[in-house]
Amino acid sequence: MFRLQTIICTFSVLSVAARADFKSRNCSEVREACIQKGFSFAHVPVQEIPGEHLRVCPQGDTCCTQEMEDKFGQQSKQDFENLVDEMSHELRSTFVSRHKRFDEFFLELLENTERSLNEMFVRTYGKPYMQNSEVFENLFAELKRYYTGGNVNLEEMLNDFWSRLLERMFTLLNSQYIITEDYLECISKYTDQLKPFGDVPRKLKAQVTRAFIAARTFVQGLSVGREVAQRVSKVNNTPACIRALTKMLYCPFCQGMPAVKPCKNYCLNVMKGCLANQADLDPEWNQYIDAMLLVAQRLEGPFNIESVMEPIDVKISEAIMNMQDNSGQVTYRVFQGCGQPKPAGMTRSTRGVSDVFNARFRPYSPEERPTTAAGTSLDRLRIVWNAMQHSVVDIKEKLKLSKKFWSNLPEALCVEDRVTAGNASDEDCWNGHSKGRYFPEVQKDGLTNQVNNPEVGVDITRPDTFIRQQIMALRVMTNKLKNAYNGNDIAFQDSSDEGSGSGSGSGCTEVCTTDMDAAVTEVPVVKADRSGPVDSASLHTPSLAPPTILALSVLTLHRQWR
Repeated sequence: MFRLQTIICTFSVLSVAARADFKSRNCSEVREACIQKGFSFAHVPVQEIPGEHLRVCPQGDTCCTQEMEDKFGQQSKQDFENLVDEMSHELRSTFVSRHKRFDEFFLELLENTERSLNEMFVRTYGKPYMQNSEVFENLFAELKRYYTGGNVNLEEMLNDFWSRLLERMFTLLNSQYIITEDYLECISKYTDQLKPFGDVPRKLKAQVTRAFIAARTFVQGLSVGREVAQRVSKVNNTPACIRALTKMLYCPFCQGMPAVKPCKNYCLNVMKGCLANQADLDPEWNQYIDAMLLVAQRLEGPFNIESVMEPIDVKISEAIMNMQDNSGQVTYRVFQGCGQPKPAGMTRSTRGVSDVFNARFRPYSPEERPTTAAGTSLDRLRIVWNAMQHSVVDIKEKLKLSKKFWSNLPEALCVEDRVTAGNASDEDCWNGHSKGRYFPEVQKDGLTNQVNNPEVGVDITRPDTFIRQQIMALRVMTNKLKNAYNGNDIAFQDSSDEGSGSGSGSGCTEVCTTDMDAAVTEVPVVKADRSGPVDSASLHTPSLAPPTILALSVLTLHRQWR
């Protein structure tokens, strides 16, 4: 009887063991998991089979065929690319949208400024302005061309603008003479000596160059950031990386454990190995972000484009008044240097200075704001500028968040809801061989630190040339941004600078004074060269005191109005 009980007990134990062994070999969960992930395999084993055919996953008993492992490898590559694309989507979208927004605001600001100046000068100077409006149109066309990346030297362009304006005004103010092209060419040689427009050209050149250099470099910086983010996000996987990804993401399927996720530290080592070159981008990326933030500060402060563009009509009008006030002395000096032109005769107008530009620019006081299109343009100008200022603030906040993006990418990918099982010490995670704790230490960031990566074989002697190209692009852009922060245009650093430090080589490193910061000064008087005789008939010498007082009054009213 005892022997019979022993036999029955032995059979019962063997039966339970057999059922347990059969259960461990069952691959039904793997089949269901593959269907859920969209795999279409010709054959999925019903139960585990010998795994000598496997090249990536452990070669013990397995639920995977050779076809399954191969397709898992292909899917691992796709999964990884999708993960990186998903994680970098916000970064890329930030640069794309902010670049577009800033660019649109700035171009609209330019257009509204030109429209406002045109409307104001048509009312103020009438026909003489309209007949010579192309001089101002060319000014704004060149400013736009510079901003959009054209090969324009701002200093030379502005000098040319004042030379053309001098030629036109000299012709109008001396309409009783025949002024030829050769004579105008001679006049342009005396622009620096005569200073017919007073100090306005020097001050305006300093402000325009600093503001436009900052704006153009800033939008170029956004463009470079956008391109780098888009290119680097398209990862180039090595065979070693794909093997490591397959082992981490899909070898649990082959072991009959499709629901078990990788251990976090295991995931980090795989991602740090696969993204080693991207991590090397981080130091240069961080310097680029810091430089962008510095230029953004300039756009909010001393290189504020509004302080240049909104009152540009007032400043140019002030220069025109200076020319009127000094026209007699200018004419005398020009006649001495270039000779006296032939009289036009009775068929030409012999109008004097006061008949040509008899209108004086008078800014509106708050009580008499215009209700015409000019008022609308001015309001629109301020609306656009406010939007642009908010855009700069928004960009600054987004840029700050993007620092250390590339070195933080493995950590961002290896989170519980994406790849891993969560806690790095969890016993229930996949460690690359079985379910259990992962013991190797996590490697540091960057290519050279992957020499001993236990999961991904990385050749640290062969940096990714594509990533190195992006590092160089960031380095070049960072250098341009640092120059723009100091008011320098790197493309024209050899341009001659005035002794006052104006222009694109100003080297302004702190708060730069603007035209409105300076005290009102007297209109400079051009001293006549008395070494030769003066033809009194050809010299129109208007009284300087009343126009000077009027110019001072205009500027005072303008400050109160602003």
